[in-house]
Amino acid sequence: MKATAELQVIPLGTGVSARRWVERAVELLREQDLTIETHAAGTDIEGDLDVILAAVKQVHEVLHAEGAVRLISVVKLETRTDKEPTLAGKRL
Repeated sequence: MKATAELQVIPLGTGVSARRWVERAVELLREQDLTIETHAAGTDIEGDLDVILAAVKQVHEVLHAEGAVRLISVVKLETRTDKEPTLAGKRL
């Protein structure tokens, strides 16, 4: 099933700047068969729902393994039955 999502990863207890952790999360997403677009408050994702969910899990596993003690992720998912959801279809 195709889906679109918005992912926001929030590392806590890692210092003032979250940039290192966010860059690493984006790097991990780019390794997947997904279309991604970053923006100031998160990353928009397009792809297979199972791949998206597995990628979110991988982000948590890898960032924890690399020293992030606490992560909070906000995920918004959209699936449709009337047509295939795309990031292009979301642009104004």
